[in-house]
Amino acid sequence: MSFLGRTGSMNGNASGVNSEKVEMAVTELDTVTDFFNRMVSSCYAKCISQRFAEGDLNKGESVCVDRCVSKYNEVQKKVGEKLQARGSANAASASSTFGTLS
Repeated sequence: MSFLGRTGSMNGNASGVNSEKVEMAVTELDTVTDFFNRMVSSCYAKCISQRFAEGDLNKGESVCVDRCVSKYNEVQKKVGEKLQARGSANAASASSTFGTLS
């Protein structure tokens, strides 16, 4: 398989591509795509009328979508911060636990 036009194996040394970084990038892209799709579905269902009278969004729909996207992003940010803090706390407690076993 060729990644970014390079040939050779994907073991990192032969092709110059770090397969771990590629895997992390793919995972991050999947996560961002999932977040975007969920946000679009949620805000569309909440804000867009099922009766399409105009080709563009009306003012109420535009304001609703703007607020919905803003709130969705804010919640995602807060959840990410909480998970990161919890992960850091778990890592710190695990290292202190294993440090006392030595």
